[in-house]
Amino acid sequence: MNIHMDTFKEKYWKYSLITIVIVLGVILLKEVTPYLGGLLGAITLYILVRKRMIKLTTVKKMKRGKAAAIITFGVIFFCLIPLAGFIWLVISQMGKINISPGSIVDLLDKVESFIKIKTGFDIFGSDSISYVVSAVPEVVQAIMGEISTFTIDMFVIIFVLYFMLIGGNKMEQYIKDILPFNDVNTQHVCHEVDLIVRSNAIGIPVIAIIQGTIATVGYLIFGVHDVILVGILTCFATVIPVVGTALVWVPVAIILAIKGHWFGAVGIMAYGVLVVAQSDNLTRFILQKKMADIHPLITIFGVVIGISMFGFMGVIFGPLILSLFVLFVNMFKQEYLDAPPNNSEDSAPNQEE
Repeated sequence: MNIHMDTFKEKYWKYSLITIVIVLGVILLKEVTPYLGGLLGAITLYILVRKRMIKLTTVKKMKRGKAAAIITFGVIFFCLIPLAGFIWLVISQMGKINISPGSIVDLLDKVESFIKIKTGFDIFGSDSISYVVSAVPEVVQAIMGEISTFTIDMFVIIFVLYFMLIGGNKMEQYIKDILPFNDVNTQHVCHEVDLIVRSNAIGIPVIAIIQGTIATVGYLIFGVHDVILVGILTCFATVIPVVGTALVWVPVAIILAIKGHWFGAVGIMAYGVLVVAQSDNLTRFILQKKMADIHPLITIFGVVIGISMFGFMGVIFGPLILSLFVLFVNMFKQEYLDAPPNNSEDSAPNQEE
């Protein structure tokens, strides 16, 4: 009787503890959601600089606090400050653009007339134009909200990254200990996370800078106004699956055609198709060979899912989550579904003997 009672108590304590952990985890996750971008940013930067931290503490014999402070200040000056300056440049360029409702209506009317003359289709109606105009203040407000969020995320990144660097080995070992995998699969998961995060965190900015620079050269050649802003928008457009930079240079070409600048319009379209798009394919091919060779479908769907879940950081963690899902499915298949079948012929006794 006592044995059964002790067993019951152990199960009660075990499942009660699991329930408490899950409930508290859900509550904490809900409260930490506004700072999720900063937390994911800190995790990304930690993965990128952890080898430098190991070198400083093991090879250089530097104290962890001092090494963490040096690396954190390096991240601030070489990563966060340039990123903040880049965003400030975007805001300053956007401030020079006239986005009054009247100018938007005039532009849409010209686009509608141009398309109707060339194709015979009336793509806009008065209701559609009114909806677009009414949505402009909401878009501006959303942009300002994202800027405020980014400012908060910057402080979260700095604070969390420093203490992650301090924790270092203990934190990593603790995570490995609670993962529900054997040693081989744990190493495989850690390797996959490191590979994908590094690939996206380095590859995405590199592709954006290369594509933005190449596109900006074309904008300069064919007389596009606000070249800096259009070039920056092209950089951001590289993260959008399938359409990519065409989301910028196609409308630019259409606007030039509406204004009667046919040389520039045709030139931008040809340059976009023959130079920008092809250089994008070449750059991605080279980076995939140098870094993680992720399947294009995982990248496309991962970015779509990730942006809706995590915002801008979703371009890194969306493909990571999708890749881990595929990895876990393969683990389950190999561990439990691909077990070697029993060879009944070998195991059964030889009846003839």
